[in-house]
This record gives sequence, C-alpha cells and structure tokens, in this order.
Amino acid sequence: MTNTLKIGLISISDRASSGVYQDAGLPALHEWFTQTLTSPWQSITRLIPDEQPMIEAILIELADQEKCHLILTTGGTGPALRDVTPEATLAVAHKVLPGFGEQMRAVSLRYVPTAILSRQLGVIRGQSLILNLPGQPKAIKETLDGIFAAVPYCIDLIGGPYIETNPEVLTSFRPKSAQRQK
Repeated sequence: MTNTLKIGLISISDRASSGVYQDAGLPALHEWFTQTLTSPWQSITRLIPDEQPMIEAILIELADQEKCHLILTTGGTGPALRDVTPEATLAVAHKVLPGFGEQMRAVSLRYVPTAILSRQLGVIRGQSLILNLPGQPKAIKETLDGIFAAVPYCIDLIGGPYIETNPEVLTSFRPKSAQRQK
C-alpha cells in the first residue's frame, strides 16, 4: 500500500469544459490541498461537461482504474436541468454516507440561504470516497473547511493511506485508537 494519497479532482461545467470561461474549481481545490495536507499527495484532474454518462465514466475510471482514495467533484449539484452530478454519483456508489451531504449544506447555510437547493453527496465506491462539492472557489473552501476533519479517518476505514493535515489550517479527527503516535 502506498503512503501517497491519490486524489481525483473533477470540475463539471458545460461552459468551462467548452472554453467559454476559465475553470476556477480545479485551481481552488489544488490550492486548498496544498495548504492543508502535510502528508504526500498527488492529483488527477478532469474538466468535463454536465453529461451524466461522462460523469459516471470518469468517476468509475478514477475509482476503479486510477485507484484514487478520494474523488472530489465541483459543480452540477443544484436544481438546474443540466445539474446531474448527484445522479451520476449515486449511479456508481456502493455505499451512501448521508452525513457528508447534510454537513455540506449546513456549512453553506451559514453563508447563503440558497444552500438548501444543493444536492451534494458523499459516497463510497470500492476504496474511494467521492464527495460532491459546490462549484465556486469560495464555496469549495468553506465546504472543505467544514467537512474535511472527518475525511482522513474515513479514508483510513476504507483502506487508504494515513492522511495528515497542517494543524494551523485544519485538524483532522480520529478516535484515539486510530491515531498514530509521533
């Protein structure tokens, strides 16, 4: 087993994937992980349109072939007709973790009342944790700041590497029995 956390990052946007504007989701995610993680990590990125079959295929590729421990999507979680990220995520899920979606909405509600329109999810596929995040960089940071403390232990439980975070940025939580002694 490798000690390097493998993270799949998927930005889902019709307009950014077609070049209408520059994608901001992937750079925001990369910046957040650079500041937060102290253990080794690498990312595999994809920029794709809001097409459910394509989203499903990329999620399966990143989980099953690339063996990503963590897969994050940005965008496509609202109520608009083209927003199909949650449907694609559920279609490939082996287990649903409702607490992630509940907490992501609770975090966002501190900032915007429209957070109740979000359909964000957390699921497991094999040994991959998949989380649907909002699409805006500010909301991505707020959401990750609010949920990531639970992610390292979840990755432990599904057989991934031990993730350590910069305590000045975010302290991850593990039960005492799961903590490594330094």
